[in-house]
Amino acid sequence: MVDSVFVMPGTVAAPRAGVLSELHHRYETVREALSRIDKAAGEMGLPPISARLIERDGTNDGRGPEVQYLEIFAVSIATHHMLIAEGVKPVAIVGQSIGELWALAAGGHLSVEDAARLAVARSQVLTRQNWDGKMLAVGVDGRRAESLAGLMNHPDLVLACENAPRQSVISGPERLIEQVERVADAFGWPSLPLDVPHPTHTPAMAQAARDLRATAPRVPYGSGRWRVCSPWLGRDIGDDDPVDLVAGALTARVRMLHTIRELHAAGADAFVECGEWPVVTKFVEASIPGVQCVVPLSEGDPVEAVRALLAESADVGRFRSRPSPSSTGHGSAVRVSAPAPVRAASVSAPPAPAPSAGVAMTPASYTAPVTYAAPAAPAQEVAVVVAAAAPAAVAPAVPPVSAGLDYDSVLTELRTLYGDFLGYPADLLGEDDGLESELGVESLKQVVLLGRVSDRFDLPDLRANSSLLTVGTLRRIAETVVQARAEAAAR
Repeated sequence: MVDSVFVMPGTVAAPRAGVLSELHHRYETVREALSRIDKAAGEMGLPPISARLIERDGTNDGRGPEVQYLEIFAVSIATHHMLIAEGVKPVAIVGQSIGELWALAAGGHLSVEDAARLAVARSQVLTRQNWDGKMLAVGVDGRRAESLAGLMNHPDLVLACENAPRQSVISGPERLIEQVERVADAFGWPSLPLDVPHPTHTPAMAQAARDLRATAPRVPYGSGRWRVCSPWLGRDIGDDDPVDLVAGALTARVRMLHTIRELHAAGADAFVECGEWPVVTKFVEASIPGVQCVVPLSEGDPVEAVRALLAESADVGRFRSRPSPSSTGHGSAVRVSAPAPVRAASVSAPPAPAPSAGVAMTPASYTAPVTYAAPAAPAQEVAVVVAAAAPAAVAPAVPPVSAGLDYDSVLTELRTLYGDFLGYPADLLGEDDGLESELGVESLKQVVLLGRVSDRFDLPDLRANSSLLTVGTLRRIAETVVQARAEAAAR
């Protein structure tokens, strides 16, 4: 038997009507779980959620984020019960963002009713705070996304999620997220605003976290049956208080990429999505090339998909790649999805699938993957956008320097300018050190620094010299400054 990890999505689009019809018919444990969520919903003054998920002609009447969260929870816990009933045993369960709450319930650490109540309490404190924020998925690694957010120099604008090697999420005030999106576009980095009811994973949520700790009902916490890993804590969940866990996650960064890789390194062979679409498994595939991922609910027959998974596992001791299902959803039983590249000019939310099609498509959601596959923008365009979006990052105006500059004096000034910006002692910056390869100065910071050099030496055309970004040494920049100043003096 292979070692399987169950992964649970966070805030995704509302599930399709009837998505749990077959599972509700087959499994007593699924019927019981849905009944318990309905009971908890009723106690909190919310309508029952199971009917729409069981009846194929049900409609989503926009009953608010609390109902949406409970529906997502219902799909995850029902898929978990189906997997257990069919004999798939997880070595660990991992949840993305609020999906950690679903993982706690699936792992037996928390009752279904208490998880539902805590999900609603979380939603309510976020609604009360009514923060004017937004989240943006960007098709770059976490280091670049963090630098991108840092350009705006605002404490609430932060890297919120590291999902995959080329998919990160930035969270912050809406007006700044719009500026971040423009800068990302100038760099040719694909980005996608996320349609979520409550942007989180930013220090701006500190008040909501305090409110949740003060008002949420304290819930008993059991030892559990299955191991639960927390991508924001960076460890297994032990005897942590559930309310503190959920509250703490509101302001913390989610490191899904690191959790996935650590589990794989420890022996996990396959990842099974406890959700309707390949959301977290897209991150898994992007993070661990060749790993096997299964999304039962995206298949024409979810139960058959799980049974085929078990049969193949018994035969060979590990999963093997199978062809993707046909467009009707009745192809091979085990789905191994592959993310398609998205160019910056065409990043958009995929269309919602027809309920009867059975096609595995990821709807627009909090965790929609974005793939970086676009060329870099010209340096001049980038510099202009950065200056407009982040005035705090631009050096104050200084008097123009004299025309007669020699190489050594320019190099000395550059070392001071770059050292002050990067926090390095000036004498440690070698003139032939690669700014990115040896000093770790990624492209966004180089653009800002080049703008400062342009201002300092009164060379506006310097911003358009993209070769200074590709060469990336102080020697090359100093030589260019000396030559440009000499040419300016001769005119």
